[in-house]
Amino acid sequence: MEAMTPQVVAHRGASHEIAEHTLAAYVAALDAGAQGLECDVRLTADGHLVCVHDRTLRRVAGHQGVVSEMELKDLEQLNVSSWKSGELEIPDRDDRLDRVLTLRTLLETVASYGRRVELAIETKHPTRYGGLVERKLADLLWEFGWTGADAPVRVMSFQYTALQRMDRLAPELPKVMLMERAQYWPLISRVIEPHWLVGPGIKEVREHPRFVRRLLESERQLHVWTVNTSEDLDLCLDIGVSAVISDRPAYMLDLLGARQMA
Repeated sequence: MEAMTPQVVAHRGASHEIAEHTLAAYVAALDAGAQGLECDVRLTADGHLVCVHDRTLRRVAGHQGVVSEMELKDLEQLNVSSWKSGELEIPDRDDRLDRVLTLRTLLETVASYGRRVELAIETKHPTRYGGLVERKLADLLWEFGWTGADAPVRVMSFQYTALQRMDRLAPELPKVMLMERAQYWPLISRVIEPHWLVGPGIKEVREHPRFVRRLLESERQLHVWTVNTSEDLDLCLDIGVSAVISDRPAYMLDLLGARQMA
């Protein structure tokens, strides 16, 4: 039987080359042919979901403020791209490409792209807003008509209770239980819902073959992060994962294309 080709999901966009979570990074990933986009979401003080990984913007914008304590209008004043690209000025460049990205804008981009693109949305915890993050996410997805079984969306989290909330709010959407430690699997395997997918980190996949065997025995789809090298892609192909989440979606697609031609 022919091995399944995994879906290539752009981790925070084409974030190896372009500043993560920016519209520029996501557009580049789409134009490269990525079948999916991954993003992290946090809630602002005035109730907007934004695509930001860290609690603060210190790393990507040199700003000490906490995302959950700031309003969107203040976040939008910050350049979250220059840390990666330098201070080069490009004539006629759309300023929105380098600013904090709202989840609404990312959904609109995907909806208008012209081909099916899937979204893997991770809700970040802990947060002062708790379950309000999932409630806001469910409401936004409902606006787009993306809460049914055919929606191009799956929700991910390292927090079990966050996925439980999403199961109640949008039961038909796929859920992905993210894992960063192989030793947690014996406990997690006893409590997660039978229809949930599993998202292990590539380091754990690489270093814990017994863990991998147990995952395969569970017969769950595996979505592995963050796969950036040829060797790690080969490992994922050997295992038969359903999706590889990569900072380098164009490179992964090129590798997969070469393997199919061989």
